[in-house]
Amino acid sequence: MSGRQIDRRVLADVVLAAVVGALGMGVAAFDDGTDALDLTLIALASASLALHRAAPRAVLAAATLLGTAYVVHAHPGPLSALPVLGAVHTAARVGHRGLAGAASTVFLAGYVATGPGTQEVAERAGLLAGWFLCAVVTGLADRNWQAYLRQTEQRAQEAERTREEAALRRAGEERLRIARELHDSLTHSISIVKLQAGVAVHLARKRGEEVPPALLAIQEASGEAMRELRSALQVLRADEPSGTPALLVERARAAGLAVDLTVTGDERPLPPAVDRAAYRIVQEALTNAARHAGPAKITVRIDYGGDGDGGGELTIDVDDDGAADPARQPVPGTGLTGMRERVTALGGTLRATPRAEGGFAVRARLPMGETV
Repeated sequence: MSGRQIDRRVLADVVLAAVVGALGMGVAAFDDGTDALDLTLIALASASLALHRAAPRAVLAAATLLGTAYVVHAHPGPLSALPVLGAVHTAARVGHRGLAGAASTVFLAGYVATGPGTQEVAERAGLLAGWFLCAVVTGLADRNWQAYLRQTEQRAQEAERTREEAALRRAGEERLRIARELHDSLTHSISIVKLQAGVAVHLARKRGEEVPPALLAIQEASGEAMRELRSALQVLRADEPSGTPALLVERARAAGLAVDLTVTGDERPLPPAVDRAAYRIVQEALTNAARHAGPAKITVRIDYGGDGDGGGELTIDVDDDGAADPARQPVPGTGLTGMRERVTALGGTLRATPRAEGGFAVRARLPMGETV
C-alpha cells in the first residue's frame, strides 16, 4: 500500500471521528443537564474512532466504556450510541463478532438500567438494539465482501501466472520436439553425407588420384552443417531443467519451507525424458505446497525401483501436512494438468489428492525403461 493511500485512510478516520464527535456534542448541547464531564466523555469516545483500523479491539473497549459512562451519567437520547456503533461495526468487520456483541450488550444494559423505567426508554432501547444488530451484520457483510474481493484478485493473479506458465511450457515442449526431430533426421543424414565424403576423399588420396574439389567442398560443408546443427540443438534445448530434485529441495529450504528428502533404491542416471519429468513433478509439488499448504512440513521421497539394468519404476511421493481438506477434492489447475500429461506420456501414473489425515499428497510412478 502506498503512502498516499495510507494518508487518505488516516485522514478519513480523523474526519469520521470529528463528525461523530460534532454530532454527539451538538445534540448534548441542547440538554439542560449536560456538563463538562459529559462533553469530555463524548469527545474521548468519538476521538477513539480515529484509531479503529489500527486497534479495533482497543477502540471497541474504549468507546464502550466511555459511552456507557456517558449514558449512566447523563441519560441522553439514542444518538449517544454513535461512537459505540462505529466501534461495534469495525470489530465485526475484522472478525471479532463475540466482542462486538458483548460491547453492544454492555452499552444497552447501561442505557436501560440507569434510565427511568418508562415506555419511551424501552422503545429507545429497542431502537438501539436494532442499530447494534445492523452494525454487527453490516460489519460481517463488509468482511465477507473484502474477502471475496481478495479471493477474486488472487484468482486473477493465479490465472495470469498459470497462463504464462502454460505458454512457456508449451513453447518449451515444442522446442524440444523440434530438437528431437532435427536430431533424429537431419543429424543422421548429414553424418552419413560427411562420412561418405570422407571415405571418398581417403580412397582417392590412397590411390594417388586428385581429389575432386566438389568432393572436398561437400566434406567441408557437411562438417560445417554438423557444427551449426549442434549449436541450434543446444539453443532449442536451453529450457531443459538444470538441476536435480535435491537441488529443488535445497532451494525450498532456503526459501523457508520445512522440507525433508529421502532417496531409496539404487540411484542411477535416468533416461532424459524421465529425468525431466521427475524434476518438473517435484518442482510443481513444492510450488503448490508453498502456495497452498501454509506453514506445513513437506516430505519428498524418491525411490529407484528395479535392479539398475534399465528397468524398474521411479516412484516420487511428495506429502505435506497443510490445510488441504480431505472432503474437498482439488480443482486441477495448469500445474497438476501439466504433471499428469508428462507422466501419462511416459506410460506412468499420477495421483494428486488430499490426504485422509489432512494435507496433500502427490504420487507419481514413472517406468524407467522408457527412453522417449
